[in-house]
Amino acid sequence: MTRITIDPITRIEGHLRIDCEVNNGKVSNAWSSGQMWRGIEVILQGRDPRDAWVFTQRICGVCTTVHAIVSVRAVENALNLEVPLNAQYIRNMIITAHGVHDHIVHFYQLAALDWVDIVSALSASPEGAAKLGATLSDYRRNGLPEIRQVQEKLKAFVGTGQLGVFASGYWGHPAMKLPPEVNLLAATHYLHALEYQRIANRIVAILGSKTPHIQNLAVGGVANPINPDSQSTLTLERLFAIKTEIDKLSEFVNKAMIPDVAAVGALYADWTKYGAGVTDYLSVPDLPLDTKGTRFELPGGYIAKGDLKTFKPITSYQDGFFRDGVKESVKHAWYQYKGDDKARHPYDGQTHPHHTAFQDDGKYSWVKAPTFYDQRVQVGPLSNVLAMVAAGHEPTKRHLNRVLEIASSVAGTPIPVEALHSTIGRIAARAVRCAVLLESLQNQWQLLIDNIAKGDFATFNRPVFPKGEIRGFGYHEAPRGVLSHWTVIENGKIRNYQAVVPSTWNAGPRDDADALGPYEASLLDNPVANPELPLEVLRTVHSFDPCLACAIHLVDTRRRPIVQVQAFG
Repeated sequence: MTRITIDPITRIEGHLRIDCEVNNGKVSNAWSSGQMWRGIEVILQGRDPRDAWVFTQRICGVCTTVHAIVSVRAVENALNLEVPLNAQYIRNMIITAHGVHDHIVHFYQLAALDWVDIVSALSASPEGAAKLGATLSDYRRNGLPEIRQVQEKLKAFVGTGQLGVFASGYWGHPAMKLPPEVNLLAATHYLHALEYQRIANRIVAILGSKTPHIQNLAVGGVANPINPDSQSTLTLERLFAIKTEIDKLSEFVNKAMIPDVAAVGALYADWTKYGAGVTDYLSVPDLPLDTKGTRFELPGGYIAKGDLKTFKPITSYQDGFFRDGVKESVKHAWYQYKGDDKARHPYDGQTHPHHTAFQDDGKYSWVKAPTFYDQRVQVGPLSNVLAMVAAGHEPTKRHLNRVLEIASSVAGTPIPVEALHSTIGRIAARAVRCAVLLESLQNQWQLLIDNIAKGDFATFNRPVFPKGEIRGFGYHEAPRGVLSHWTVIENGKIRNYQAVVPSTWNAGPRDDADALGPYEASLLDNPVANPELPLEVLRTVHSFDPCLACAIHLVDTRRRPIVQVQAFG
């Protein structure tokens, strides 16, 4: 038996440590450990609920808008406050643009380098790469001159002894098996992705006044005044500028990203056998289409044991099925609950640090362990895509079928929906989710235009806080999955605040019943060719797109983390 410790996992946000035991070339046990203390909830106690969103979006420099929007939703839920339609549409556009940005970055900049051998691209035939690109789509930037230029740029990096943005990869690893031409095409699109993610961010900045950390939110709506006669407000001119940017994104996502993900998935079809882990899936509906949060463009719900027939929808911002099912355990986390250490509902959650040494059978992570009706669940694009398929969402089914058709064509054999329950399936689902969000961004833009045309310029309803205690929760299907904030407000001030974030659901340690978290369970039976170069472990962990800065918020500045991979055995 060999024990592998990777501390920290790179190409993610935040500090995650993964420990694995490897027997006979496969992972037999695993531990997921967040290495930062979580403290934003303590900071918020006693503050004005209207200010909470400004603090919560500082949880992370990547997942900024999502925390801001969920925070205002939680306070609005406590107040039973309606949100004007224009404000919903503007928020929805920010959400979808941010999601498109996030998914582009995850595949190309964070996950693809586990599958694409950049050094191998140096030996590729540019002509062959261009022909390959033409067989996958009519993306206009797959031409020979541009591909040749990228190869020359890579050769220049290597010639200086550096790989620039492509440094620190496991190049030449035996688990890397893409042909050189595929690697070159992917490297070309990697550089394109840097441009297109910036376009998505530009949409967020136009609507939110800046990014990261948007400035336009308010409990009760948004601070975007709409006045067709004033150039200092959100005008049709600005909205049509946004439409131009949406069209640019559509070309890249549908003609480059979708074919890339499908082709890479097909060439690594053996990875559909690994990484399933927890197959109870949780997703929430999003993009509200009314003022009360009872109708949504994107559905969500719960799926048990990977069986889409068990799908149970979540239907509104007041949904008791979701509200009553969430708990967090600290049995294996570096916290203690005063009174008892049994799992608690977020309304009753506490943030009392209790640090020990790393204990395999005791406490070993700063991340709590969430459960849904006492079950460990996986969240993220895979959960969402499966939930939307189960709900009969036509755009999701259409984009998923396209991915499966391209992948089946490249693989030369049919690839079923069941293949999604895997490491490579999570990456494919994220591409599907990206295409769906882009289509929704277009829809929300049109809804806003149409509503303004009706003469409706309202963007804000003023909140009024009553005496006594009120409770509220807000949720959002964030790029990495279900995000929820929970607040208890007393006499207009925050008494308790808890954030249950996607990477808490997925990265959490064992729970009260010692059941493994999704990261841990997904690593079991993963192959490991070389314990000193555990690329296969990184593949599965990266497929979740971890954001540990969201799961655990503050770091001890006295310690400088250094990447270490240790194998003992």
